[in-house]
This record gives sequence, C-alpha cells and structure tokens, in this order.
Amino acid sequence: MSVSAPVSAPPGAQWFALHTLSGQEGKVKTYIEKFKKAEELDDHIFEILLPTEVVSEIKGGKKSTKVRKLYPGYVFIQMLLFDEERKLINRPWYFVKETTGVIGFVGGDNPSPLRQTEIDDIRTRLEAGAGKEVPKVAFEVGENVKITDGAFANLAGRIDEIDPSRGKLKVSVSIFGRFTPVELEYWQVQRATE
Repeated sequence: MSVSAPVSAPPGAQWFALHTLSGQEGKVKTYIEKFKKAEELDDHIFEILLPTEVVSEIKGGKKSTKVRKLYPGYVFIQMLLFDEERKLINRPWYFVKETTGVIGFVGGDNPSPLRQTEIDDIRTRLEAGAGKEVPKVAFEVGENVKITDGAFANLAGRIDEIDPSRGKLKVSVSIFGRFTPVELEYWQVQRATE
C-alpha cells in the first residue's frame, strides 16, 4: 500500500483522480510530494494515494512476490482545486497537470471530484489487505490443480474450498486410492494443464 502521510485538509479540499502514463504512477506521486513544498502548494495539495497490493505467483517452481497497482494508470490526490466561488485555482491546477507522467485530471478541463465514499472504499480495501499476499491467479472451487511445492508436490487435485482471507485452499488429492483433503497456500499450486 502506497499512501502519503495523511494531512488534515481544510474544508473545500476534495479528492480527484489523475490519469497517468502507464508505469508512471509512482513517479507522479513522488514528484508531487517532493515539489509541492518548493512550489509553495502545501496549502493546496494534501494527500496522494497510490493503492497497491502484494501479489504472489509461482514461476519455475519458485515463489515470487511483487507489488501490483489496484488502479493502473491512476493516482488519487486530495487538493484544494476550487475557490469558494467554484472557480479553478490556477497554480495547483497547472502544477499537477503539467507534472511529467500526468495525462490529466479525470473529467478533463472540468475535473469532477470523487465522492468521499469512493476513497473510503479504497482505504477499506487497502486496510483489509495490509500485510497479506494475494495470488496473481484467482482459483475456483471444482478447478483441477497441480501441487508444485511441499510434501504433495507433483500430485494433481481438485479445489474443494477457498479461504481468501488466509490465502489457503483445501484440495482433494488421491493418496493410496483415497481422496484426502490437503490444506495448501495459493502459491503451492498452479492450474492443471489439460
């Protein structure tokens, strides 16, 4: 999760979505955070949110993890963009809009603020996923898988249960002619190739 330190924003500050070039989200966030003070915009730009999650996958029998952006191509920014008369404030507008990697505000020249509930939903999702890895591949009950790690490596099985909160699967594996349920982590299996 990539979130800048929350700053208490004044009344009138709103959240906006910035459309960025693919892969430039982190650079945009870092640039705005670094240079808003130099540009004397601390009283206009408050918080920048780049929602991410940790994703795990197995490649060549090795588990790897990486950070995945939840909203690729977007950065969320809390800022004071309009004055009391709902007129655009030019300095923060041009500073953000002309940041390298920013395509523009969602809504174009008439950016529409996000609802606070939308930001709250994003924060809730981030808090729920904090410290957890999610599989790159989502599995389904009844799906056939091949176990790639552990005591049952190279055996095939069928998914009976999925526990996303723990990142675990219950897989039925045929051992000595009987189906036995085995609890495994997501990264210990891969989809069976037919």
